[in-house]
Amino acid sequence: MSLEEAEVIRRRAEAFLVNTQYLLEKGEWDLAVFNLEQYCQLILKYKLLIKFGSYPRTHSLRRLIRELAKVNSSLLTLVEDEANLHYIARLEEAYTASRYMPYTYEEKEAKSLYKFVVEHFKPLMDGVT
Repeated sequence: MSLEEAEVIRRRAEAFLVNTQYLLEKGEWDLAVFNLEQYCQLILKYKLLIKFGSYPRTHSLRRLIRELAKVNSSLLTLVEDEANLHYIARLEEAYTASRYMPYTYEEKEAKSLYKFVVEHFKPLMDGVT
């Protein structure tokens, strides 16, 4: 995949994060959480693409994080720290739950997940160069 194609993935990831904030303001909790998961998944795939030239064909955030941790071990805190793992697992579940299950997210859940992504996940991703 070319650098231009990788940039499309990065821009799309960032758009999902911006869209999450808009959806939270509109009270669309389910879609906000889905957009958060999409941001996480795509930014991980972008970073893997830049580092390795490809990425695993999976929707598992845990697997993508472990793959990227091969070049930046600090990312392992996302899957080895129990509190962080809870958030990662919830985001991972959102991929399936928001698309295929009659599960609805509450405001506190959506805002808590957003805070985790912005304050913990994103800074770690930004540190992967």
